[in-house]
Amino acid sequence: MSLFDAEQEALYRLNYSFKGLVVPVFTPFNDDGTNSLNLSVIPYYAEYLKVNNVRGVLINGTVAEGLTMTVEERKILAEAWMEESKRNGFHLIVQVGGVCLTEVRKLAMHAESIGADAILCLPDIYYRPNSVTELVEYLREVSASAPKTPLLYYHDNVMPKVSTINIGKFLESVNNRIPTLVGVKFTVSTHLDDVARAVKAADGRFTLFYGSNQIIPSVIALGVEGYMAYISNLYPEEIQRIISTSQGGDIRVARTTHNMLMKVFDGFNATGCPIAAMKAAMPILKGLDLGPCRKPLPSFCKEEHREQLRQALADLKI
Repeated sequence: MSLFDAEQEALYRLNYSFKGLVVPVFTPFNDDGTNSLNLSVIPYYAEYLKVNNVRGVLINGTVAEGLTMTVEERKILAEAWMEESKRNGFHLIVQVGGVCLTEVRKLAMHAESIGADAILCLPDIYYRPNSVTELVEYLREVSASAPKTPLLYYHDNVMPKVSTINIGKFLESVNNRIPTLVGVKFTVSTHLDDVARAVKAADGRFTLFYGSNQIIPSVIALGVEGYMAYISNLYPEEIQRIISTSQGGDIRVARTTHNMLMKVFDGFNATGCPIAAMKAAMPILKGLDLGPCRKPLPSFCKEEHREQLRQALADLKI
């Protein structure tokens, strides 16, 4: 007999069918000495995404500098984005992990209380789970804190380096031990054999989101149907064109568009901190001033930095 009870089984079957692009948004901060939250720009940010046919938003993740914020700030930001999600019809995913488990549970409970569509959870950043069993036990605690909200595990094998765990194997063996688990977000994993195994795990039961900018056409060919590339903040139409043409079999157009975006991404990457550089490019390219990054990330929000970015973008002819 399944370990799901009838209510949990219905939750899984009915409540998580989201596919496509989710934009991992930047967090707007004021340039006021303390880099306080700037909630006033969020409605304009949301409108920009809606106009560009974005349906999904991820907050408090890596790109959002979520781990530079207090738990209270993360809650305040979630409430602001929840309001805009209701107004604009967004699918809202809230990243709750990366802090001590007690605080993770509080963030999960809060996300459920405001009606988030799903939660995404990094593991503990220092005391990382080193086996499937440890990861299952950790995520069971998170799941129990938000028992009515779909849970995605955030597998980042570059920054937290939870790379000893094969996600395909994890999904094959988890069964129903984590009642609300519906899938995984991969970030910057180029282990395509692991991605392919995860796609097929449990007869395709789980949703996979891919978070790397670099190999989107390749993972689409493997069957991935969810995407969280952070360059989509600046180029949402181009990312969606890559997705639609790859899925439709027009590989030439997909490859051409993707190669163009990777040329741009390489330019941002050359700054040493592509997240900070892309955030600084938002007012230049999109008219959205999202302020500085919080330390220890650098900020490129001074005028001389923006002029350098303007020139670099002009040289790329984008």
